[in-house]
Amino acid sequence: MDHNQAPSTAPKFNAQQLELSDRDYQAIASFVHKASGINLLDGKKELVRARLVKRINQLDFRDFKSYFKYATSDASGDELVFLLDALATNLTSFFREPQHFEFMHKVLLPELEKKRRRPGGGGPRLRIWSAACSSGEEPYTIAMVVLERSPYFANGGDFRILATDLSTKVLNIAKKGQYGPESVKSINPVTLRNFMAKTPTESGSNFYTIIPQVRNLISFRRFNLMDPLPYKGPMDLIFCRNVMIYFDRETIGKLIDKFYKILEVGGYLFIGHSESLSGLQHNFQYVAPCIYRKVAN
Repeated sequence: MDHNQAPSTAPKFNAQQLELSDRDYQAIASFVHKASGINLLDGKKELVRARLVKRINQLDFRDFKSYFKYATSDASGDELVFLLDALATNLTSFFREPQHFEFMHKVLLPELEKKRRRPGGGGPRLRIWSAACSSGEEPYTIAMVVLERSPYFANGGDFRILATDLSTKVLNIAKKGQYGPESVKSINPVTLRNFMAKTPTESGSNFYTIIPQVRNLISFRRFNLMDPLPYKGPMDLIFCRNVMIYFDRETIGKLIDKFYKILEVGGYLFIGHSESLSGLQHNFQYVAPCIYRKVAN
């Protein structure tokens, strides 16, 4: 089928009932694992089928094999991005796993401020990477914590957050910085008033938009965690939470090594509550559940 031709006037083929063969499932899952590190080989066949069947129907393909061939041979790379977007899981919320932000406020930021104030300490420079930032709630939360809790870095003029994700779909949401009332329920009312503008909608509800003071601190970029790091660093803090649960141990090990290299000595790595580095070879020092520190080069 030539997808450059004008659309046919014939009734569209309904792909909703298509079955995904074991062979096609293995081919798609193996490719996605190699391309992104996401492990779809552990009982996720129905998830793969459900997330791709709508796209197959949109493009009028008759089977998964034909669509997969099209996606992986598309010279523009656009369809491959769409495929990976569809299979990536993006669940997040503001102030998710609040113990991390409490640790930032009470330990990390005061410790780093003390270090930066020393002669030759670098001044109020703060660099944080939100890896797998999804729709933006995590990096915006980080920015709010620093702005509220650390005047030294908030007013120092050298505070930046890098926020990356594999999915262009969620990155577009993050860049827009607009959220519904359900999304902001976990935000303290004072913090909400300080950093988000409320706008009424025609339906009578409200949506909330991150103010420029916060948005301007964050650079959103598409990045595949399996690719070589294009960032020189060093980073003071890396958030990579609830992503590695989709990776196998070998992939996690390689990713942890990348994080270690780009962190400044004394820098921290936060991972998700359902994740652990135990059983892996790494050079991080365990600090608390889900919190690790780089103690040497």
